[in-house]
Amino acid sequence: MTVTIARWTLADYHQMIEMGLFADRRVELLNGLIIEMAPESPEHADVSTQLMPQLWSMANGRYQVRAGKPISIPDSNSEPEPDIALVRDQSYRQEHPAPEDVFLVIEFSTSSLAKDTDEKRVAYAQAGIQDYWVVNLRDRHIILNRNPVDGDYQSEQIISSGTMTPLLFPDVAIDINPLLN
Repeated sequence: MTVTIARWTLADYHQMIEMGLFADRRVELLNGLIIEMAPESPEHADVSTQLMPQLWSMANGRYQVRAGKPISIPDSNSEPEPDIALVRDQSYRQEHPAPEDVFLVIEFSTSSLAKDTDEKRVAYAQAGIQDYWVVNLRDRHIILNRNPVDGDYQSEQIISSGTMTPLLFPDVAIDINPLLN
């Protein structure tokens, strides 16, 4: 028996959104597939909310901090909604940020860890997003993915203490301990 899976384009996905097909559902488009998003645990929501003001306070007009907002990746028919993204400081009223507008993507993971370290990792790497962090709340460490080449990150660093800094903003030091403890 052969199973055929329909893959959707970004245009198809946007049309379905405009028609209200997902009005009561939290979904995102990854590699042409419409994926149900896991609900946020209290810890997930709290930790991501705690990080937002720190990132905003250090922006100084260099980037915007977006939480749970789409990034359009036309080449892979993906439109993920990362927990936090640092993007170019400009208006996005006409279209969502594209990969070239994205400086950093952060996902907070408990039940979504497999998706965040597989499908999303691939989508972000294929898009050329240079800096992708997965805050693994289950295992209490952070995975820094950097240097995408040929659709995958060439550098993966796992850290569980100290500070981390976005590649493009080395003055933005983030203390890891409040995120993991």
